[in-house]
Amino acid sequence: MSNPGTTTHAASTVTPLPRLAATDGALEAIKWLALVLMTGDHVNKYLFNGTKEWLFDGGRSAMPLFVFVLAYNLARPGAIVRGAYHRTVWRLLVVGGLTMPAFVALGGLVAGWWPLNIMFTMAAIAGMLLLVDRGTVAGRACATGVFLAAGAMVEFWWPALALGLAVWLYCRRPSWMAITLAAAAFAGLWYVNGTPWALAAVPIVLGASRADLIVPRLRWVFYAYYPAHLVALWLIRIPMAKAGYLFF
Repeated sequence: MSNPGTTTHAASTVTPLPRLAATDGALEAIKWLALVLMTGDHVNKYLFNGTKEWLFDGGRSAMPLFVFVLAYNLARPGAIVRGAYHRTVWRLLVVGGLTMPAFVALGGLVAGWWPLNIMFTMAAIAGMLLLVDRGTVAGRACATGVFLAAGAMVEFWWPALALGLAVWLYCRRPSWMAITLAAAAFAGLWYVNGTPWALAAVPIVLGASRADLIVPRLRWVFYAYYPAHLVALWLIRIPMAKAGYLFF
């Protein structure tokens, strides 16, 4: 017969899940790395017709890294009171809208516009998290609606939104539920990407969270860079096309 006291003692000594704690410098370093990986992925996609496999694989971790930084920042205490959600959603929607002409001009989209660019993905995540953070039944129901509707229209679809929610939940309160949701999100990204390289974001985030990095914060650079680099790629393709290069 087992000893109830022993069982109780064993349960009480279970090691809790570790918290994620990253410095502002580490978060900036993650964003810069994600920006470099995203740029390489877009150069490969729009200038080399996706023929550089190493650039494609590296680019699969860019979105998870950006999502981590977004969800981590929105998981900070008092995000609703500070208006962080609303500011983030509107900035992302504006930049996403301004980017659409270049995004569409570069091609490769269904019906000329689908899916919407990554800025709309991030905006959907921020909006969904705002509704969840309100802590009401109506808020959760609306968040579910955002997840279902926006997930069908944005880049990386529902797995990206699920990953944002998983990171936010874990940063608020580490749990196996959040880990399970993150695992499901990465499985979905594996299916979407056709490769598991999105998982490379995990050791990068864990490593950066343990490093005391000093990287200055340049908030508006990332908002400005996204549309600017796509416009640059579109302009570069014009003389290349005239020289006989074919883009698919």
